[in-house]
Amino acid sequence: MVYVVRGSIKALWSLSQCRKNKEAMRKAGVVKILARLLRCAHEDIIAPTLGTIQQCATEKNYQLAIQTEGMICDLVKFLSSSNEEIKKYCASAIFKCAAADEVTRSLVREHGGLDPLVSIIKNEKNRQNKPLLAAATGAIWKSAMNQENVRRLDELKTVNVLIHLLEDEDEEVLTNVVGALGECAKVSSNRDAIKRYNGIQPLVNLLNLTNPELLENVTKVLGECANDIACMEEIQALDGVRLIWSLLKNSSQKVQANAALALSPCIQNAQESGELVRSFVGGLELIVSLLKSDDTQVLACVCAAISKVATDRENLAVISDHGVVGLLAQLVDKEEDELREHLSSAIANCCEWGSNCRDFGRLGAVAPLVSYMATGNKRVHRTTALALCKLSADPFNCITLHQSGVVPVSNTFLLNR
Repeated sequence: MVYVVRGSIKALWSLSQCRKNKEAMRKAGVVKILARLLRCAHEDIIAPTLGTIQQCATEKNYQLAIQTEGMICDLVKFLSSSNEEIKKYCASAIFKCAAADEVTRSLVREHGGLDPLVSIIKNEKNRQNKPLLAAATGAIWKSAMNQENVRRLDELKTVNVLIHLLEDEDEEVLTNVVGALGECAKVSSNRDAIKRYNGIQPLVNLLNLTNPELLENVTKVLGECANDIACMEEIQALDGVRLIWSLLKNSSQKVQANAALALSPCIQNAQESGELVRSFVGGLELIVSLLKSDDTQVLACVCAAISKVATDRENLAVISDHGVVGLLAQLVDKEEDELREHLSSAIANCCEWGSNCRDFGRLGAVAPLVSYMATGNKRVHRTTALALCKLSADPFNCITLHQSGVVPVSNTFLLNR
């Protein structure tokens, strides 16, 4: 009987490589069967069962089903198995499920899953098993998207272990390690730890690689680290800002977006940032040209960077000559809150040069900004209010603001404070 079950589950494992087959299996009730097989005593059945689960965990319907059937507890339990293949499948399934679901991230912690995951990456013997190491670091990365999990990872001194893994040559492992550091670096104490354990230099060195997924994560973690003055000093000394700026030319729009977003804290906290930015030949023209992108995330992140660039008058003069006003004005009808937040900030700061303030009004940018105040996003309210204040310095804009109903909108916000 065991041979029949093992043969059947291996067949399902092979079939699960096709997305259409996965859905057919799910509709036929395979999830409950997989959950039951996980609790059997035969390791030669458990291994292909876990292989099938991690193969199917790429699909959203399976991710929810794995959670609702209580399989997260079983996956955590098998992370402590002596069988490396079983551990790999468990970590891979957690990686895929935790990527999309906050509840799963919490369940991994509640069932004690973070401890064995960290133990796997601490074990020097596992450094040679790249698939296992990639699965475990991936599971840690996605689990770290939960701040409670980050606190537990800090108790386990995970950041130090992750920094040592930056020496690994496997790009899949590196991508996951850097992704985990990016989530941990959202906490100020971990930014300090990354610097203290000499993590800045290897992170900056990774900017010279070409793997898009890795570059997305490297720019993200360095952007987080740049919020710390001491970290920023080291990034700047290692020429990290120039390397991040060069990634604005990358063919991947996700890399472009993350690089632009990382530049915001870099410009804000760099020493003599205005001069630093001007030292990049063609850099200001490049960042303005990205306002022609068809990707909303790129536009939002570039607007955030331009907002910081524009705080330096000489740089503001240069980007104004490159047509930044017209390009920003073309974006005011966009509806995404993140883009609106950073666009308003960029417009506010760009008003401080020459005829820019009047030009925004002439190009029809004023009236649409008033409508931003109707959104429920307070960050959009804050930057939009600043932009409207700066635009009101021009008499023509004041007429437009009045005609657009800015007075009752302002009164409403004052009364609701």
